[in-house]
Amino acid sequence: MPVAASAIYFLNLRGDVLINRLYRDDVGGNMVDAFRIHIMQTKELGTCPVRQIGGCSFLYMRISNVYIVIVVSSNANVACAFKFVAEAVVLFKSYFGGAFDEDAIRNNFVLIYELLDEIMDFGYPQNLSPEILKLYITQEGVRSPFSSKHSDKPVPNATLQVTGAVGWRREGLLYKKNEVFLDIVESVNLLMSSKGSVLRCDVSGKILMKCFLSGMPDLKLGLNDKIGLEKESQLKSRPIKSGKTIELDDVTFHQCVNLTRFNSEKTVSFVPPDGEFELMKYRITEGVNLPFRVLPTIKELGRTRMEVNVKVKSVFGAKMFALGVVVKVPVPKQTAKTSFQVTSGRAKYNASIDCLVWKIKKFPGQTESTMSAEVELISTMVEKKSWTRPPIQMEFQVPMFTASGLRVRFLKVWEKSGYNTVEWVRYITKAGSYEIRC
Repeated sequence: MPVAASAIYFLNLRGDVLINRLYRDDVGGNMVDAFRIHIMQTKELGTCPVRQIGGCSFLYMRISNVYIVIVVSSNANVACAFKFVAEAVVLFKSYFGGAFDEDAIRNNFVLIYELLDEIMDFGYPQNLSPEILKLYITQEGVRSPFSSKHSDKPVPNATLQVTGAVGWRREGLLYKKNEVFLDIVESVNLLMSSKGSVLRCDVSGKILMKCFLSGMPDLKLGLNDKIGLEKESQLKSRPIKSGKTIELDDVTFHQCVNLTRFNSEKTVSFVPPDGEFELMKYRITEGVNLPFRVLPTIKELGRTRMEVNVKVKSVFGAKMFALGVVVKVPVPKQTAKTSFQVTSGRAKYNASIDCLVWKIKKFPGQTESTMSAEVELISTMVEKKSWTRPPIQMEFQVPMFTASGLRVRFLKVWEKSGYNTVEWVRYITKAGSYEIRC
């Protein structure tokens, strides 16, 4: 269920009420005293953001030197309550010039009361979009002299924006050249054993878009995900074409995506915001294409010498290449001297992080490079514990490659004026937590 807040309080660090608003009559006006006595004046403050006293729950969050407390008397949605607080703070900052603290609240009592009446009705959250609220609450807040300069673009047709389904895009946009940029950015997380077996592997990805489109366009995005292709074949009564399909997990969309259409047709349809935004996020745990394989060999020769051999193989296509490849091989803290032999790139010892750092600016696909190093250690008389080898870490970027195999099948733009558009699609895979035990 939604928040159904009974009251909201803004307190300073001493527990004084700066401003409050009662939305329901199921709690008394002295509920803030219970919060001050049982939470603020005890060691419980900060241990848990949700506390229950009597028949009421207190959901609180500290922003700068202000506590925002929501009081509920029913079993409310806690995540929704904290989301409301976070969005409300963003709204207040947009009116106050980027500042939200005790002074900003004291200087803007009237404006805050007006906003509280708009963003919550009978305890239920309403529209918190700064762009929309500024259409009909035009009063400017008292700004700090250090706040950023206020510059808002006028937005026409406020009634349509507030009551319609497209509150994230204003009407009347016009561009000489209509373009859409789509980036699929993935981070590969890997934990591999010293023998080469994969212990943990997943991909976290996001689709970033930048739209410069006139009017109110409708976009349709098709991916090679398994569920979407199966649904399309059912609707068109056609068999699925041969090719790799992937299963997306933990998918989250931007608010512009038509979820009803996605549930029925499994296609991503949306009216995009103007400019840059994150369309969706996803995760993949099966069928991951690892861009690199690392084969390390570390030998400890007595107490004063080590031999390190690391072979890195690129598994992606021969026409592709990786940029900014960095391999970090941990060594003991008592390292005194190192010597290297590398087939490509440069290697050196970084004493601040106790690692041999091997850097390769450009790593072609379907190739391999090796690094050999001799490490001399300082001999100590004190018997120490055996060195626990931390994993080898990698950093890289591979353009036009996706570890998940995700591909854009089509990106269609429709607008009633029928203008032509230019679509740009890029792929890039980065290293997340890419570790190999040695």
